[in-house]
Amino acid sequence: MGELAGKSALVTGAGVGIGQAIALAMAAAGAKVLVVDLNEETAEATRAAITEAGGEAVTFIADVSDETRVAEMVQCAVDTFGQLDIACNSAAVSRGSGPIHTFEKSVFDQTLDLCLTNTFLCMKYEIEAMLASGGGSIVNISSNASLKGQPYNTAYAAAKSGVNLLTKSAASEYGHKGIRINAVSPGVIRTPGVEKYFEEQPKIAEGLKQAAVMRRLGEPSEIAEAVTFLASDRASFITGQLLSVDGGASVK
Repeated sequence: MGELAGKSALVTGAGVGIGQAIALAMAAAGAKVLVVDLNEETAEATRAAITEAGGEAVTFIADVSDETRVAEMVQCAVDTFGQLDIACNSAAVSRGSGPIHTFEKSVFDQTLDLCLTNTFLCMKYEIEAMLASGGGSIVNISSNASLKGQPYNTAYAAAKSGVNLLTKSAASEYGHKGIRINAVSPGVIRTPGVEKYFEEQPKIAEGLKQAAVMRRLGEPSEIAEAVTFLASDRASFITGQLLSVDGGASVK
C-alpha cells in the first residue's frame, strides 16, 4: 500500500513534463488521479501510463484559466472519486519575454492569467470541495524565478511570486479547517520545454546547467517526489511553506 492509498487527487498540466511526473508519482503512491491538461493527446498518454502500471486515472480536458471549466474539473473529481483529497496546481504558461518596457499589457495580462489567476481559480474550487469532505492537501507549483526575480522574464517571475503569497495566505485561512497548502519551487528541470530552449539558446544552456550547486539539471521525478511528500500524511504538520527543489541554486 502506498502512502497515498485511498486518496483521490487531481493534477493540472499533467500531460507533459513536471505535471506528468507528479501525476505518475501520485498514482504510484496509490492515489486515484484526475489527469487535467489542455491537450487531449498528452493527457490520454499520462492516463494510459498510469493504468498500464496498475493505477486508476481518468482525464479531464480544460483550460484552467476558464472558471467554468475549473468548477467542472473539481466536480468531475468529486463525482468520479467521491471526494477530492489532494490537488496539485502545476499548469502554467509564460507569454513573452524581453525588457519590461517592451511588454504589451495584453502579454503581461495573459501571463498573469495563465500562471497566477488560474492557480487562484483552481484553489477556489478545490478548497470548497475539501471543506465539504473535511480537509485535504494542495500543492502549488511555483518557480525559482519568484525568489530573486528573473531578467527578461518579468511577468512570469511576478506571477509566480504571487503564487507564493497566494499559497501562504490561503494556508493561514484554512489550516484550522484541515486543509494544508504548500508550494514547490523548481529550479532548472529537464523537461521537453527546457530541452527545446537549450537547443535554441546553446550559450545560455551551459550557464543554466551550472546554476545549481549540484551542477546538474533536476529531473521531473525529483519535483514529483517532493510534491507527493507534501501531499501525504507524512507532511501532516507542514503548511504555508515554499520548498525549493533546485539543487541549491537558490543559495548559490
